[in-house]
Amino acid sequence: MIVALAGGVGGTKLVLGFSRLLSRDQLTVIGNTGDDLEMFGLRICPDLDTIAYTLGGQVNPETGWGIEQDTFACLKALQQLGAPSWFNLGDRDLATHLWRTSLLQQGHSLTQITEKMCQMLEANCRLLPMTDSYTPTYLVTDQGELHLQEYLIREKCRPVVRDLRYVDTETAAPAPGTSEAILKAEGVFLCPSNPFISIGPILAVPGIRELLVQTDTPVFAITPIVNHRALKGPAAKMLEELGHPVSPVAVAKLYQDFLDVFVLDEQDAQLRKEIEALDLKVIVTNTIMNDDQEKVHLAEILLEML
Repeated sequence: MIVALAGGVGGTKLVLGFSRLLSRDQLTVIGNTGDDLEMFGLRICPDLDTIAYTLGGQVNPETGWGIEQDTFACLKALQQLGAPSWFNLGDRDLATHLWRTSLLQQGHSLTQITEKMCQMLEANCRLLPMTDSYTPTYLVTDQGELHLQEYLIREKCRPVVRDLRYVDTETAAPAPGTSEAILKAEGVFLCPSNPFISIGPILAVPGIRELLVQTDTPVFAITPIVNHRALKGPAAKMLEELGHPVSPVAVAKLYQDFLDVFVLDEQDAQLRKEIEALDLKVIVTNTIMNDDQEKVHLAEILLEML
C-alpha cells in the first residue's frame, strides 16, 4: 500500500499513474482541501473533485479540471443577475457541490462524502481529505489578502505574494484514517504539486508533518520545478516572491525534516549532489507527464524504488 499527498492538476497526474498500477485497496490519496471555498452557500472542493473526476474518467481533458463537456447555463444566469461569476461552475459540477453541501448540512463528514463520491464515480483509490474541518488558504499580497481561488482564478496569479495563511488549521485534525494510512504504508509520495498551496496546507494540519517525521516508511517528493519553471501553476512565481531560489533544491529544503528521497528531473541532473548534501537520496528521471503513458511510466519507476 502507498500513500500519495496531492493537490492540483500536476499532483493528480501522478495519482492517475499510480491508479493504473495499483488496486483501490493499495492506493490512498490524501487530498488538499486548503483550496476549498464557500460560494452561493455551497462547499466547493476543487482538488478533491479534480482527483475524483480524473480517476472516475469524467475530467475535462483540455483543462485537467472540471467535467468533460459540461455546460454553463447556471453560470450565465448568475451573470445576468449580477452575481460573481469569476469561478467557473459548470452545471454538472454544480450538482456535486449541491449534493456535498446537502450532506454536510445533514451531519455527514467530508471524509464520508468523499468516500461516497469515489464509490459512485468508481475512482480507483481511497481518497481522504486532509481534514474534515474547513481550513481555507489565504494569501497576503500587494493587493491585500485574497482567498486562494480569488488569487488563482479571479486575479490570474498577478498579485505579488508576501505570505500565506492556512486558516483554522491549528484547531483542525487529520481526517479519520490518515494517520493509519501513513504509518502502515510501504511508501509515501508527495506528488509534484505546489509546495505552498497544495502540499503546504496538508502539512499544516497538526499531526501530519509529525507523522511523516516519525514513520519508518520511506517518504519521496517529486519535484514540481523543472529547469527553473513550474510545469503547472504559480509555484515558480511563489518561490521567488517568498524569497526562495526557483530550484528543486529549494523545494527539497522545504521538506527536508521528513524526506528520504527526492525525485529530480533529468533536465536538472547537475543539482543532484547539492540535494544529496541535504542527506537525501536522489533519483534522476523524466518527471514530465504529458500523456497517460508517461504518468504510468513515472509511477512504475517510483514503485520500483520501493
